[in-house]
Amino acid sequence: MTQTAALAPPLSARSRALAWLRDYGVYASVLALLLFNIAFTAHFMELANFRTQLIQVAPVVITALGMALVIGTEGIDLSVGSVMALASAMVVLYLGYGAPVAILAALLAGAAVGAGGGVLVAYVGVQPIVATLALLVGIRGLANVLVPQLREFHDPTLIGLGSRSVFGLPLVVIVAAVLTALVAFLVRRTIFGRQLLAIGGNRAASQLSGLPVRRVLVTVYIVSGVLAAVAGVLATARLQASDPTSLGLLMELSAITAVVVGGTPLTGGRVRVLGTVMGALLIQLLQATLIKHNIPQSWTQMVQAVIILAAVYVARGRRP
Repeated sequence: MTQTAALAPPLSARSRALAWLRDYGVYASVLALLLFNIAFTAHFMELANFRTQLIQVAPVVITALGMALVIGTEGIDLSVGSVMALASAMVVLYLGYGAPVAILAALLAGAAVGAGGGVLVAYVGVQPIVATLALLVGIRGLANVLVPQLREFHDPTLIGLGSRSVFGLPLVVIVAAVLTALVAFLVRRTIFGRQLLAIGGNRAASQLSGLPVRRVLVTVYIVSGVLAAVAGVLATARLQASDPTSLGLLMELSAITAVVVGGTPLTGGRVRVLGTVMGALLIQLLQATLIKHNIPQSWTQMVQAVIILAAVYVARGRRP
């Protein structure tokens, strides 16, 4: 034991409880919801139900991964839902050139929006919440101008992306799992990931130490935009239609909830990838539980607000 550790005062019971909730609360909550549904929800254990839950949560997981990276830099990205809508619009606009071209156009659109937000934050000095709030409104409006009403499509490649399975697992779930692994590797095993966390922990010190702060910030927002576009493409493929008016609506709320509940602090400097995934699963299970027990959908949003406040309180409680 080091001298510093020996001199450190013991943690109080409250501090230990808050630390446990911060590290394991999301896992305990998911387990509690699973046990509740197993005991009280009819047909919950059917394979079709688990398949449905995983398909529905996949876009939230993908979007939340990008949000976690942005929050890790002490930022926020409120534009992710609008990027999903723009990606959906781009898909149907360019589908005549083939599904690969349409998907590429959607991803490039997401990258462009992310780059715009990153430049506003890193170079212009606009607060992340202000910059991305402006993008939230503007990009949603652009998507509605490009595709003003619901537009269905019948491209087999794109439809297969939303409905096909590989070894019994839905393709959208496999995509979400692969992206989760890639983001975890990025955060834990790359220089970029270490720079990201350092900038979130102390941006001024990072600048003084010579880290490419602006470049990293722009890249993070680009990654967030691309991941939101991926989620938009998958959601569009599953619906077999583009509806920018409603697609991705309030997705930023779900993504932020997943990240915060998963243990990533809003103060930056830390990214919990697995916790973010479990946070998304918690939201999905909560929504499914309320629906299956005939509780109005509006209650879900109020419960999410309470969960966010509780998670922020737990995070603040561990600070000296």
